[in-house]
Amino acid sequence: MSLIKRTRLNRIRSGALYPPSFATQCSANEGIGYTTMAEFSDFSPSADASRTAVRPRRQRLRQALLGAAAVLGIAAAAQVGVHYWQVGRFLVSTDDAYVQADSTIVAPRISGYVAEVLVTDNQRVKAGQVLARIDDRDFRTALRQAEANRETAETEIASIDAQLRLQQSAITQAASQVASAEAALTFARQDQARYAALARNGAGSLQQAQQTASLLLQRGAALAQAQAGLTAAQQQVEVLKAARAKAAAQRDHAIAVQQQAGLNLGYTTITAPIDGVVGARTLRVGQFVQAGTQLMALVPLDGVYVVANFKETQITDVRRGQKVRISVDTFPDMAVTGRVDSVAPATGLQFALLPPDNATGNFTKIVQRIPVKIVLDPQAGSQAVLRPGMSVEPTVDTRPDTAS
Repeated sequence: MSLIKRTRLNRIRSGALYPPSFATQCSANEGIGYTTMAEFSDFSPSADASRTAVRPRRQRLRQALLGAAAVLGIAAAAQVGVHYWQVGRFLVSTDDAYVQADSTIVAPRISGYVAEVLVTDNQRVKAGQVLARIDDRDFRTALRQAEANRETAETEIASIDAQLRLQQSAITQAASQVASAEAALTFARQDQARYAALARNGAGSLQQAQQTASLLLQRGAALAQAQAGLTAAQQQVEVLKAARAKAAAQRDHAIAVQQQAGLNLGYTTITAPIDGVVGARTLRVGQFVQAGTQLMALVPLDGVYVVANFKETQITDVRRGQKVRISVDTFPDMAVTGRVDSVAPATGLQFALLPPDNATGNFTKIVQRIPVKIVLDPQAGSQAVLRPGMSVEPTVDTRPDTAS
């Protein structure tokens, strides 16, 4: 043991630094090894004084930190309260909301076998782009047959027109015959009158008078025959006109059949009615499809919108044009904004297949939900990644000055 340690230990034993009881304890533990200066430094009066001086400083620091924390907490609470009073109480939100789009179902207008499919799943297409083709051989044959029927009907009309022109000549000829017969009858009537007068006066023979009388009757019969011929010729015109009308109707029918055959031939080429992305494609080459069967769907991703089902207690102040902030579950970091477009005219249950009937006596009040349509603001990239059916959480700002 060094000289310094022994001197300090002797002072401890003599009671110069610590009480005699402590010195006795130290003497008893001398052989165990607790006799170093470092072992006994904490029991010195200077150490006690140091600890006594540190405690007030720590207490003051703790009190200062607690005070600062209290001030920050009050400030934060005040800020939250102010924000709620100015903004928060006007915000309504729901997680019962989904992205939707006005998808178009593509279906053939005719039945037939699929000859060619020109699009794949999830392909973006433009309006008018060819999607598929149906075997058109039967439809081309039907079109040629319709064209032949139309030509036959037109030929029939041309033939009747020619008959009408010929009948006009026949009418003219019959009219001439009537005029000639009338003239002959007039001459025969005059001739008969002369010979009858001569016969009464004895200047002429009775035979001549009888011959002129017979000739007068013949001329009258000839006139009647000519008039009947004229009437028949005129009536034949009406018959030909009726036949022409019938032929014209047949021609119109043939034209309609030809046009329908042409349309059916055109329907063998299936084109995209709108811009969109192909989805739910079911057609394959060689497949027989019926008219009206769904072949695929075209989803216009550039025109997606949100339908939010708000509680009826939330839409009190919801108005058209109010700003909406939308949180997308798939893209939590994406900022999407929009505006209220319209509010549904009834709750969702009213359009259900079996609307509820609460007149049965077992009524339980349930808060209803009313769909609200929200259109998205033009934002770079937001509409391109949103897909119908995605879950979103819109928050509508119902403050009066936010509606536009």
